[in-house]
Amino acid sequence: METAMRTDALMCIDAEGLLVGGDYIPSPNCDDRPEGAIELLVIHNISLPPGEFGGDGVQRLFTNTLDAGAHPYYATIAGLRVSAHFFIRRGGHIVQFVPCLKRAWHAGESCWQGAARCNDFSIGIELEGSDEVPFTDAQYAALGRLTVSLRAAYPLRGIAGHSHIAPQRKTDPGPCFDWGRYLTECAI
Repeated sequence: METAMRTDALMCIDAEGLLVGGDYIPSPNCDDRPEGAIELLVIHNISLPPGEFGGDGVQRLFTNTLDAGAHPYYATIAGLRVSAHFFIRRGGHIVQFVPCLKRAWHAGESCWQGAARCNDFSIGIELEGSDEVPFTDAQYAALGRLTVSLRAAYPLRGIAGHSHIAPQRKTDPGPCFDWGRYLTECAI
């Protein structure tokens, strides 16, 4: 059962890189970061099966427990080893899969301001959604609060969409993501 943080509650990242009071489901799809600062926040979208919300597909993907026979699409991603630091559900509930101090496997082949391998120096946040569906008020509110907390904990210099750091491969967070609204939510 999911427990939601109060929408007006302040969020805090602890010394281990975990969201205080948040749900944490460890993903094996991470490793140690190389030396250097955490400088970039990368925004993604994901839904499993594609375009369907509310199930446990994303959690199962990030924990390597996805049943390839449970949906035809799952057979196409069987064996994929990916993760993100955070996943924000449609209702605004935040689940953490990887501590911020670890390298989550969310960006793949990527480049930001001339630096390759964005996983090395970034934090990945997945929004439950797709390129075709607007995100919810609760997601923008949670993402804004989480961003403020992450900026207080780490020397972030930038925020980018997955499409910005891997434009030949990715389109997310997609055209339905309102960058202006998001930046207003976190007072940037």
